[in-house]
Amino acid sequence: MAQPNTLYKLSTSAIIQNFLKLRHGLDLCPENIIFDVIFEVFKRNEISLLSSELSHFPTFSKLLKIGDKRAGLHKMLQAAAELNKNVPDIISQAFYTEVDKLISKLCSTSFNHLKVSNTCKTLELGFNLGGFLCEAGWYPAGTTVLRGCVNILRKLNQNEQNYIFVKLECLSKLLHSLSSYCQFTEATTIYNELSNFTWEKGITSETYPNLAAIYNEFSSHHFVKSNYHDSYTWAMEAVKLLTSSIPPKLTIDVLRQASKSCVVKREFAKAEMLVKQAVCLAKDVYGTSHSKYADCLIDYGFYLLNVDCITASMQVYKNALDVRLDCFGAENLQVAVAHEDLAYATYVNEYSTGKFSDARKHAGISLAILSRHLPSDHLLLASSKRVLALILEEIAIDNQGQTAEKSLLSEAEELHLFALKLATNSFGECNVQTAKHYGNLGRLYQTMMRYPEAEKMHLKAIQIKESLLGTEDYEVALSVGHLASLYNYDMEQYHKAEELYLRSIKIGRKLFGPSYSGLEYDYRGLIQVYHMTRNFEKFVEFRTTLEEWKISRDAKDAEQGSVDVVDEGCNLSLTELIHTVTSIPELSSTARVALQTEPVKKG
Repeated sequence: MAQPNTLYKLSTSAIIQNFLKLRHGLDLCPENIIFDVIFEVFKRNEISLLSSELSHFPTFSKLLKIGDKRAGLHKMLQAAAELNKNVPDIISQAFYTEVDKLISKLCSTSFNHLKVSNTCKTLELGFNLGGFLCEAGWYPAGTTVLRGCVNILRKLNQNEQNYIFVKLECLSKLLHSLSSYCQFTEATTIYNELSNFTWEKGITSETYPNLAAIYNEFSSHHFVKSNYHDSYTWAMEAVKLLTSSIPPKLTIDVLRQASKSCVVKREFAKAEMLVKQAVCLAKDVYGTSHSKYADCLIDYGFYLLNVDCITASMQVYKNALDVRLDCFGAENLQVAVAHEDLAYATYVNEYSTGKFSDARKHAGISLAILSRHLPSDHLLLASSKRVLALILEEIAIDNQGQTAEKSLLSEAEELHLFALKLATNSFGECNVQTAKHYGNLGRLYQTMMRYPEAEKMHLKAIQIKESLLGTEDYEVALSVGHLASLYNYDMEQYHKAEELYLRSIKIGRKLFGPSYSGLEYDYRGLIQVYHMTRNFEKFVEFRTTLEEWKISRDAKDAEQGSVDVVDEGCNLSLTELIHTVTSIPELSSTARVALQTEPVKKG
């Protein structure tokens, strides 16, 4: 028998049924009651009314104060934004306008009464609101809010007691928003100001307990610009500052960022400990249905993919996507990123089978969401376009001679060229991301039988990567393997191909061991080379090597049948983790690599 509604629920329903008459009185109620009434509006799917309420800034600022219902507010705002995409911007602009009014009231050309004491509540609201918007991927709206906070900062007396604290908070939070949305010009300006100020004032964790947050933002800023060495350096400094007194959210974010920085430096032992600790902590603090837990899963999937645990990575990405869908709904930037990550992992996982329908589905969903919410020339589109292009190329290869092949390859080229343009405009020519796009075009032109262009693209990719990463880096090996495939299967330059295959194998085995999945294509390529050059001794040797690799790889695949996200590997105390991570010797600089592993092209 169903339980009768409580008096509280009946009262909430009565307010909604007579909303226009009773709305004014609702403002007199405590924030938690206002929240419950408006959340009931959301549950009843009265989205037009919900959108109107959330667009009213005084109401939204009250809802934001209910910290333990932040996830519910995310869901409400997402629903309102799907009806009217301008709602987050309406809210952020309202805050910015309030800041302007406050500054005009307290400042003029003849006086300045603006102080930390009479702006602290506005700043606190701004920090809360800006962070809330950024968590769900509404970065432009979050940036507007945080620029408003910085406008207050610019008017404060620099000799005030709490000025240093306010400046560090304002600039670090604005840096986060700008870097996350790839606003590199303004982000770099803020980064320079913040880093110089931190250095000049001799800021320590004693004078500013959240110094780890600033170092973490420095690391993130360098990471999105593909400056991986600097990203790693700042991330390790942030880890050293972690203590049990630091808020769990900051600890989790520092661990996540440090793990990503370790992955791209191929410091896999450190990366594993850091990301597992982040997942464990997020699960304990927030539970498994929270967006912060999903953030950690995304980073765990990134680690797994890069250590060649492809099946496990795909499973973790699926979990992360499900959580983000539940938190934010389908039409959200963070959800689009999760679709893209899952698309790429699925593409890698199914590379040998040619079953790319799921990968194509997730890549298409990701690009569609991003295209609806980003300017047409936004850098965040580059990665999504690149992933879809890689998938379309492989589908075309598996449909050779059929009508669809030409159109698929043409679409893939268009996507790759667009992604390359976005990368060069944002990063310039000498950047790992730009080099990866050149390499992708080289693979595509090989498939399209445009061999001189393919060779040119591969050589350009290798040259850029070697200049940035050294001659024995994994990313260099990847491009070397692609060029070897071109020389072997299409240009009949077998001695060049042999040299390049052996170089790629050497690096792959060194980094990933004898069961690394990418070795298969190098071994098969060498077998083809030795067959064509009638070197039967080497032919037999590498046929045997390939068989040994299959045995080793099958054993590793069997281990990946399931993945336990939280296992015994993350049961270290924070102090023990910091000591262990900082005591592991750093790999040589030649182990620096770019963001994501790509499978070697099939022969």
